[in-house]
Amino acid sequence: MQIQPSTKNLAQIIDVSIDHIDVKGQYIQLAAPIRLYGQLNTSKLFAQYERDEAQRLEQSILKIGVDEAGRGPLLGSVNVAAAILPASWSGLIEEQPLKDTPLSILTDSKKLSEKKRDLLYPLVQQHAVSYIIADIPAAVIDQVNILQATMLGMRLCIEALLEAVFKYLSKTKSLGISLDKLQVEALFDGNRCPELNDAIFDGLDISPSSVDCQAWVKGDARHTSIAAASILAKVSRDETMYALDMQHPEYGIAKHKGYPTRAHMEAIERHGVLSAHRRSFAPVRKALES
Repeated sequence: MQIQPSTKNLAQIIDVSIDHIDVKGQYIQLAAPIRLYGQLNTSKLFAQYERDEAQRLEQSILKIGVDEAGRGPLLGSVNVAAAILPASWSGLIEEQPLKDTPLSILTDSKKLSEKKRDLLYPLVQQHAVSYIIADIPAAVIDQVNILQATMLGMRLCIEALLEAVFKYLSKTKSLGISLDKLQVEALFDGNRCPELNDAIFDGLDISPSSVDCQAWVKGDARHTSIAAASILAKVSRDETMYALDMQHPEYGIAKHKGYPTRAHMEAIERHGVLSAHRRSFAPVRKALES
């Protein structure tokens, strides 16, 4: 992973392209690269633990929210995002930990207008302790299926954030926090968790037992960290759809975002299947066969 320091906002930029993965010791070459990008705000992470011993123990649980956008469309990538909010902002939405913060309107991205999502997108990036977005292209979705592609994106996001956070903390002895006391709660929207690659823990000062993976049904409407991730996933995917719309205006992608609307199906019938279409999805497969 390439992590580049940024002196402007004391952040480490995360930008990596993954062309193969390890699944239980098995090497798998991906049909197309998966890009992960985001940042670790080292000044915010430092501030979170630059406290007295009692406060550090209270905030020794690092909560990472994870969500996806784009499982249903026939076109383009599925985007997965993970976010770590400041400890005092991370909690159940109903308890209003975001009250009087710049993210006070944050909730499930599906309940927000596009205008509000676009407003929140840079704010989440600015105020998150760390975040990462994974873009899993259609070719990988066709290779492993949409469920496994989504699980893979969630796994890679968690592993990338763990690597960035723990490598930074292990180098910053002045924080005074014992990493063996730091627990991680990985909160996944949905009814299942991905299986993390144990190899990621080999070079980190953390054991697999320190990471508690939790599946939260409708979690994006329940927990602030998952809601933050839902904004990142949804808006980043919309941006890729607008870019595709500029390249192929005849498909009306800006309106349907790749979902199987009547207008989209008619466009496929008139103009054919694009390279960004998911060929393993039945409507696209049928269009190719006909």
